[in-house]
Amino acid sequence: MTTNPSIAALTSRALIAVSGEDWRGFLQGLLTQDVETLAPGEARFGALLNPQGRLLFDLFVVGQGDGAWIDVEAAHREALIMRLTMYRLRAKVQITADETPVLAAFGSDPGAGWIVDPRLPALGWRGYGVAATPNAEEADYDVHRLALGVPGPADWGVEKTYPIEANFDLLNGIDFKKGCFIGQETTSRMKRRGQIKSRMLPIDFDGAPPASGSEVLNGERRAGEVLSGRDGRAIALVRLDRIVDGELTADGQLVRTERPDWIGDAANPPAAA
Repeated sequence: MTTNPSIAALTSRALIAVSGEDWRGFLQGLLTQDVETLAPGEARFGALLNPQGRLLFDLFVVGQGDGAWIDVEAAHREALIMRLTMYRLRAKVQITADETPVLAAFGSDPGAGWIVDPRLPALGWRGYGVAATPNAEEADYDVHRLALGVPGPADWGVEKTYPIEANFDLLNGIDFKKGCFIGQETTSRMKRRGQIKSRMLPIDFDGAPPASGSEVLNGERRAGEVLSGRDGRAIALVRLDRIVDGELTADGQLVRTERPDWIGDAANPPAAA
């Protein structure tokens, strides 16, 4: 028995069109993701960082015949356009807003014209201007993402989080083999040393989520911070060495951390130096 996919319009996302003869080299020197080998119809997950290596914008780069779309939070599109324009200098590129709608499909294969989510195949597919009628809400897609333990933009804020803490290295969001990008030095050093003390993990609990910003406590010791969530499930940035033993609470309620299969050994506490 086959079921129809769930399709949601992602109104929280918007597109920027980048074109011109220098578009590849321009984006290659800025983003955490390799753009030089991006093929038309392919999407790659990545980010633009600040010089200190903290997340400014999460994004998907989607190959087009003569350039690329950048899929970014709608609320941050103008800020990203301004940032890219600032970096453009003499590069021969055009940077414009594009109103093509962004959709997500999940649950079953939606067929031709959709792109497998580059972060994690279980997330489903992303669609750009595909002819499809939504039959689900963006909130349904958010529940699906949260069930897989994948953090989203509400979890990392702006210039607050390192991409490895947000699991970009595990979700195909950083190409460590490409050339330089903004914030590369800090990002590469964290990866090379392997001393990742904190990561975003899903937490389970009964009822409504603890307030965003609530401390996750192991006894009286701070073990992390609750980020975004819904009833029964949330994302928290946790200290890996402080969630191994003991009972965890947040905002006075019991919480349990989960280690999704896609995180693997990366959720283990770092070895003592």
